Amino acid sequence: MIALQIADIKHFMQKLLLTDSFDRFYLLEGTVTTFNTFRLDGTLQKSYYTQEEQEQIAGRSLSYWAEVRPFFLNLIKGKRTPLSFHFTFQLSVSNTEKLLLQTGVSIPPEQVRGLLINVRYDGHSLFCTTGTSLSVFTMDKKLDHAWDDMVQKYFRQEGIPFEIS
Repeated sequence: MIALQIADIKHFMQKLLLTDSFDRFYLLEGTVTTFNTFRLDGTLQKSYYTQEEQEQIAGRSLSYWAEVRPFFLNLIKGKRTPLSFHFTFQLSVSNTEKLLLQTGVSIPPEQVRGLLINVRYDGHSLFCTTGTSLSVFTMDKKLDHAWDDMVQKYFRQEGIPFEIS
């Protein structure tokens, strides 16, 4: 687990809300505090969807950021900065499998509950913290390090300046 302090908050927010940079991540949860606190659970309510739509989302239980980004954009945009916000993103199952394969980490994909990025803004500073969740206990930290490295590489690729805290 590492904490990355975002050096240019405005640039990060543009990437988060106005581009597709985070669109393929699942959203576990999100909270935005403006004049009220708005909370969103990223869990899909499959009974809301038609049978055809359910077939399209089969195999996943969480919303992609792309699906909820417009709602958060409406909450955050405006003349006033939010008092705070927090988002928890999870790497998709297919991308988790790719990461395991590319890095040679020997943990079976079904034992990886999630590779996470927590984005937290407190009104002054913005931090992104990585995390891993496994369904088994292991002393092996190769996956943690691989995920930390991948997030840093991704932020550099996206032109998001940061400092490791």
